[in-house]
Amino acid sequence: MKKATQQHTKSHNKSLILNTIYSKAHISRADISRATHLTRSTVSDIVLELIGEDLVLEAGFGQSAGGKPPVLLQLNLNSRHIIGIDLASSEFRGAVVDLRGNILERITIPIQNKSGKKAIKIVYQIIDKLINKETSPCIGIGIGAPGLLDTKAGIIRTAVNLEWKDLDLAGLLEEKYKLPVMIANDSQLSALAEFKFGNSHRKENLLLVKVGRGVGAGLILEQNLFQGDGFGAGEIGHIKIEEDGELCRCGNYGCLESIISSRTIRKKAAEIASNNPESLLHDIAADITQIKTTEVISAFNKGDQSVIQLIEDVGKTLGRALAFVSSTVNVHDVVIAGSVSEFGEVLTSSVAKSLKQNMLPGLCDEMKVTTSKLGEEIVILGAAGMVLQNQLEIL
Repeated sequence: MKKATQQHTKSHNKSLILNTIYSKAHISRADISRATHLTRSTVSDIVLELIGEDLVLEAGFGQSAGGKPPVLLQLNLNSRHIIGIDLASSEFRGAVVDLRGNILERITIPIQNKSGKKAIKIVYQIIDKLINKETSPCIGIGIGAPGLLDTKAGIIRTAVNLEWKDLDLAGLLEEKYKLPVMIANDSQLSALAEFKFGNSHRKENLLLVKVGRGVGAGLILEQNLFQGDGFGAGEIGHIKIEEDGELCRCGNYGCLESIISSRTIRKKAAEIASNNPESLLHDIAADITQIKTTEVISAFNKGDQSVIQLIEDVGKTLGRALAFVSSTVNVHDVVIAGSVSEFGEVLTSSVAKSLKQNMLPGLCDEMKVTTSKLGEEIVILGAAGMVLQNQLEIL
């Protein structure tokens, strides 16, 4: 290891102080010094620099401990903005996000089964519109995409639904917009969003599984996003669960995604509506041959027992798959995100029960299965968090 240079030390101290300010609503210079163990003069010099960069503001006075009241500092939320993009659903979503993860502007464009170059054009449309709405400097564009990605190179190796293969998306966007562009798998970014902005904020370890159009997981290990050697960590959607299962879009049979994804739930709900005249889906669905996820959720919430049983079966299968992951990394905090998380406690209870049935007793005693509260914006927030971490070193 090489000795740290003076510039490296200053950069480290600056990042430490900015993160300390970020972690608090308001904080004084003296409290920063105590929290970081840096000298007051070092703190004062770096804070002055951060104020000069407009990243930090002086925000009034704190309570006096006998002398002059301390000047309080806070993050300047709107000094920089981030563009976050979600390409993992049936509609592409984009947003302008401030430094705290607050969404300031949103744009959604249905992709209507477009793929290839046509899908790329929709990405351009979203970014163009968001940049036109910008009122502060943009520090980068973060993108959550489905499939297998090379995060370091910014290349989407394969995204089946979008017919993208070896697409240098980051390169295309950086050339067009002259901004740093970072991409990662949507499920991994969902885990990052939950860690930074959700109910699992700042827990050491986290396993998040995103179930919607596709199925994938993200892992936070010791407060860091774990992507694996080939950036494919958490790609559980295409683990074979049923030997003689249905054909999956990946070309294999019996994959987890082919059993529990939102499209499979809709398909099975349509079968329930066709075969069970007492199902509430008859009254709720506009067309029982083309049932929507929102209609399935509505029937579920109104107590349709056939739909409730369907969701319990989904939870049982998901718990069986997660037992392998949980047993390997021994993470206690399990969070379900994506559209299927709308089924709430029935789903989480079924997953928790299945985990206990498929794991070594003792390993899952402290496990807790919950749903994310970040909703459909979870990938956008994760993408923004990735940019925040890479560009400003805010962890």
